[in-house]
Amino acid sequence: MPFRHLGPTGLKVSVFSLGGWLTYGGTQRGEIVKKCLQTAWDHGCNTFDTAEVYANGESEIDMGQALKELAWPRDEYVLTTKVRKTSARGQT
Repeated sequence: MPFRHLGPTGLKVSVFSLGGWLTYGGTQRGEIVKKCLQTAWDHGCNTFDTAEVYANGESEIDMGQALKELAWPRDEYVLTTKVRKTSARGQT
């Protein structure tokens, strides 16, 4: 897996990441999420992506649980997420 450095930080990120947008927390839950993360890891991926709006927050929960169970050293993978700001009227 090729890696790139994230700016001058020295942080190494894989050129491919695994995201949970349309799957984790929705159509795919539990053990399959852990298996997918492990397969990506076994192929050199160290960057994983989720967001609070993916499956109404369930993607973060399922990916978080899988990462906890996999017990990889925390300094060996990058986990990205996003938050969506809403106004007082509930509009984005």
